[in-house]
Amino acid sequence: MGWGGLPLPARCGSLQGLAGHAACVGLLWALVTAPALAQGLSAEADALAPHLLTVPGEAMLIDPPPPPPLPPPGGDASSLGLVTADEVGLASWYGAQFHRRRTASGERFDMRALTAAHPTLPFGSRVCVRSQATGRTVVVRINDRGPHVRNRVIDLSRGAAEALGMIGLGLKPVELFALDEDEKDCPAAP
Repeated sequence: MGWGGLPLPARCGSLQGLAGHAACVGLLWALVTAPALAQGLSAEADALAPHLLTVPGEAMLIDPPPPPPLPPPGGDASSLGLVTADEVGLASWYGAQFHRRRTASGERFDMRALTAAHPTLPFGSRVCVRSQATGRTVVVRINDRGPHVRNRVIDLSRGAAEALGMIGLGLKPVELFALDEDEKDCPAAP
């Protein structure tokens, strides 16, 4: 017996050719959706399976980060001495596949450098990236354009991703802080 009391073939691998593969995929789809349909749930693919990413080195998509907290009553965060993020969202990373290729700025991409791609910030801008999950930070220099995927705010080099501890995680919720020329470090965490 398989999932939900439905029979499974002894091994899907024993089914030969494209027809066998299609039959196995169809059976697995039925085994996953049948219990959901029986309980009156939607059989939408998004509701039944995680979103998988297609870029090598990335894992599974995680839920987007919650919106930043509202400033306390009686004043905004900056008037109270708190630093608020310029941008909040998901960060991804890229590495070996693009190593030594030209970036949008014209320089060669070094996957070990602390650089990043951002859709609008000027090349050469420095940005503090803070992991919302761990509080770890890294300062990166913008030298490329991206991410070219919806719902992401920055694409980090492998070196920057390692500094945040996100290798193997794929995506990570982050806060971005644009740094002035005279700023060398990330702002203190609230």
